[in-house]
Amino acid sequence: MNPINITSGAPPLPLNQVVTNPIEQTKNNFGNIIKDTIANTVKAEQQGEQAIERLASGQAKNLHEVMISVEKADISLKMLVQFRNKALQAYEEVLRMQI
Repeated sequence: MNPINITSGAPPLPLNQVVTNPIEQTKNNFGNIIKDTIANTVKAEQQGEQAIERLASGQAKNLHEVMISVEKADISLKMLVQFRNKALQAYEEVLRMQI
């Protein structure tokens, strides 16, 4: 058998840095959840406004589609407010902790 000779001139592939710190992973995930929730709420609000504009201009064919779009925006906003309330509640609970 011949020995394997690895003497190619190509540099080795770079290794991606893996975040092993669970606090950093959680911080990144939590930040992404907040960004996604806000982005989805803004998108739902815009779609609701566009549906109302189409209804006012006579372009909307079905009233129920407009109402569904507006209700999605309303529920999305209510969820965002509750998310904020729970985050504030958790923050206040941490402040009350004794060291």
